[in-house]
Amino acid sequence: MLDVFALKDYSFPKDFFWGSGYAGHQVEGNNIHSHRWQMETAGNWNEKSGLACNSYELYDKDFALAKELGHQAFRTSVEWSRIEPSEGEFVQEEIEHYVKQFADMKAKGLKVFCTLVHLAWPEWFNKIGGFSTLENLKYFERYCELVVPRLAPYVDYWNVLNEHNLMTPEIKLSSIIFHARGYHIIKKYSKAPVSSAHALVYCHPYRPFDEWDKMMANHFDMCNNEYFFHAVRTGEIVFPFKDAIYDKDVKDCCDYWSVNTYVRRFCDARKANGIGTRYEFGKRDFIDIPFYLAEFNPECIISNLSRLKDRPVIITENGFSGDDDRFRICWLALYLSALAEAIRMGVDVKGYLYWSFCDNYEWTSFLPRFGLVDCNFKTFERTPKPSAYFYKEIIENNGFNQDILRKYLKEIPSIKDRRKN
Repeated sequence: MLDVFALKDYSFPKDFFWGSGYAGHQVEGNNIHSHRWQMETAGNWNEKSGLACNSYELYDKDFALAKELGHQAFRTSVEWSRIEPSEGEFVQEEIEHYVKQFADMKAKGLKVFCTLVHLAWPEWFNKIGGFSTLENLKYFERYCELVVPRLAPYVDYWNVLNEHNLMTPEIKLSSIIFHARGYHIIKKYSKAPVSSAHALVYCHPYRPFDEWDKMMANHFDMCNNEYFFHAVRTGEIVFPFKDAIYDKDVKDCCDYWSVNTYVRRFCDARKANGIGTRYEFGKRDFIDIPFYLAEFNPECIISNLSRLKDRPVIITENGFSGDDDRFRICWLALYLSALAEAIRMGVDVKGYLYWSFCDNYEWTSFLPRFGLVDCNFKTFERTPKPSAYFYKEIIENNGFNQDILRKYLKEIPSIKDRRKN
């Protein structure tokens, strides 16, 4: 980790906006008709989501606290499985719940980011193949046609899907069509910008000048990133070992690039799966289980965003998971410095949403703690961490300076004493 006390002051454009977010299944609780819930109850994962943060009931408190902490925007999702728990069964009360939720967010003065599908969908939809087959497109279209007109008056930015590019090749390819269809349905009812949140992972050759590792990194990049960017830019869907197709509805079906960015991925051609390990000197055990966020790599912000100069960019996810909140302050200082650098390079970044607003259920476990706000998973009490107030001052100043940092951080933290803090 770099010396944050050596960072120079930096600032952001005057119209830049700040916020945070979370996802329905991870915070709402009792999303019992989703395919994620079925996986949990089948015993596939260590912990069940249960009531999670009980945000289904407490969303108004979350939005009020976000506003109190200076946030200007908030991202969350609609849970399709609540609205259509079985095929063709629509629960009007659940639609009204989300209308009230988004209206409350809007009333509190927050820019509203709505994700239509955030890694959880109905179990009935999953059983018939989910997003892996275009035969199911009609079900997704029906869902979008039902909810989009109701939510449109409150939404400032849309995400059709979240991190679709991390799925199997079949889902990656078909989800481009799902995304495009969602885009065009939204455009019927809303003038707000539309995208899908892309998990933009920088593919880094384990041996930077080794031709085989560079080839492997390029392969992973094409299969995880460029296939989508190329499709949106041209309408041509190209993927290794698949026949290319052209779809005019795919061309220009993103008004902005929605980017989720955390760390790099090492690519090693000497491994059967092509995936390398992190450099030993960079590994950090920020929590007590193996986790993909085991290093700081703010450079990935620059590597990722420098390729996206043809559209506005919004960082829809970026955040730190760990027990020691001091590292979160370091993460913000360093990654935001890299973001400011990318803007100086000419990337039109409009806003930044920290992930996540509060500690939540990280899909298989409650141990990864991303939140600016601590959540007691028994009492559901919300308590802002020092990083939340550090971030608030970043927002108030629309930038960083050493005076802010030194109010919240007295020394660079060490892994050896993270349990003491």
